[in-house]
Amino acid sequence: MSRRTQLLDQVTDHVLEHGLTGLTLRPVAAAIGTSDRMLIYHFESRDGLVSAVITRVTERAIEIVEALPAARTVRSGVNRLWETYQEEPMHGCLTAYCQAAATGLIGDEPYLSEARAANERWAAALRTYFVRCGAPPRKVRRVVTLVEASLSGFHLDLATDRPEWLAAGVDDLARAAQELAGPRERRTA
Repeated sequence: MSRRTQLLDQVTDHVLEHGLTGLTLRPVAAAIGTSDRMLIYHFESRDGLVSAVITRVTERAIEIVEALPAARTVRSGVNRLWETYQEEPMHGCLTAYCQAAATGLIGDEPYLSEARAANERWAAALRTYFVRCGAPPRKVRRVVTLVEASLSGFHLDLATDRPEWLAAGVDDLARAAQELAGPRERRTA
């Protein structure tokens, strides 16, 4: 493993624990046992480091989704995905993504471009997951649009709403996604 990859993994672990907001080179370098000069050498700038971290966080989140077993239905797949969202390391991945996306919404780079690219890769992983859960390929894009946007909103509400209310809302979403997907199609061998 290259030194750059080691540093990236260490910074990513730090971001998953402490968040992306307010990340500065000297404190993060001290926290992982290196220097800000070493980070600049490997990533060129703070923005280069942030871009690499957003990419790595997305890769980790996608690996988690790819490892999820297929659920019997789209509805149960949505509920399983929500349970996964609340557990580490996925919770930290989503929080870091939300921080990058929120900064990107006001047009700040590299957050805007990185959040868009991460979202495209993330949506592709979710489409594959929901097809495994029985969503017809011709409808899966609509299912993912509904589910991803809604679960992101539910994720942000965790700080203010009661978990049992959110769980009920997620199941309502899951029912809507199942309705949108229609009955599970039989697969031919």
